[in-house]
Amino acid sequence: MHVPDGFINAPVSVAAGVAAAAAVAVSLRGARRELDERTAPLAGLVAAFIFAVQMLNFPVAAGTSGHLLGGALAAILVGPYTGVLCVSVVLLMQGILFADGGLTALGVNITVMGVVTVVTAHLLFRGLLRVLPPTRRSVTAAGFVAALLSVPAAAAAFTAVYAVGGTTDVPLGKVLTAMVGVHVLIGIGEALITAATVGAVIAVRPDLVHGARGLAAPLKLRVDGALVDAPAAAPAPAAAAAGGSTKKVWATGLVTALVLAGFVSFYASANPDGLEKVAADKGIDEKVEEHAAAGSPLADYGVKDVDDARLSGGLAGVIGVGVTVVAGTGVFWAVRRRKSDEPTTPASTSAPVA
Repeated sequence: MHVPDGFINAPVSVAAGVAAAAAVAVSLRGARRELDERTAPLAGLVAAFIFAVQMLNFPVAAGTSGHLLGGALAAILVGPYTGVLCVSVVLLMQGILFADGGLTALGVNITVMGVVTVVTAHLLFRGLLRVLPPTRRSVTAAGFVAALLSVPAAAAAFTAVYAVGGTTDVPLGKVLTAMVGVHVLIGIGEALITAATVGAVIAVRPDLVHGARGLAAPLKLRVDGALVDAPAAAPAPAAAAAGGSTKKVWATGLVTALVLAGFVSFYASANPDGLEKVAADKGIDEKVEEHAAAGSPLADYGVKDVDDARLSGGLAGVIGVGVTVVAGTGVFWAVRRRKSDEPTTPASTSAPVA
């Protein structure tokens, strides 16, 4: 659903850019509460994984394909504020290095693919967990539904932006119907990928999944006829040492992302994605502009002057994963360090008065 240059006029693109910048600024502050020494590198990995999986277009209908947006996955794994930053890092890397998604439309893409998907998924996810049993299966099931609905929500958001700033005169009812219809199908693929990924991580390290925090209800004891919280048990040696396995999770995730982007992506569907297909069918793309980074050595996810298509695409995917994980991890470590450097308030450092 990467919006290219020329779909949205300049005033609305600028307004979307301002909105996206504000969302990123708010997310930078909010992410300080979500990130710690374990989850900061995981957030960089989540960004790289989203980049890799977005290269894997899957067929959804005749002549149409779809790919992961990643907002729901990021929100569940690392939190909504950090999730917005993850998707923003991915979109920035794609726009600058790979000529995917217009540079003047970057604000639109961050707003639609990042903010709308993350907020929609987060609200649905938290709402479902309030009514579902507090189990790991509930986290996975809630993630499935949240991811499924976040994609047509993004499609509807794009249509709303197009209604205000579209550069062609197209019946909006038909655009909305086509966009939401095809993206419901894409949402099924998004939901399956999100549920499978969240389920895999939660099976080995539930403590690293932001959406699973506080999953276990406190043990209750009956004392003098009343239920009270049982004393917290001392951490088991295995649990205390679990932090060391974070490196194993990170390494496994990085290798998976590299394999997906460097090898599996060659077998992705070559059909246009949902937005491209609707744009071509409805005439939205009449005023599309050439990407400002069209001359990039990595444009269109291939390495310039490498003739072998498999090798060219694979190298581009590996480079993209590497650049994204480095950029993302750097951003999240900086956010984490800024939180650590903040002075504590007197109330938090003073001893209680007897």
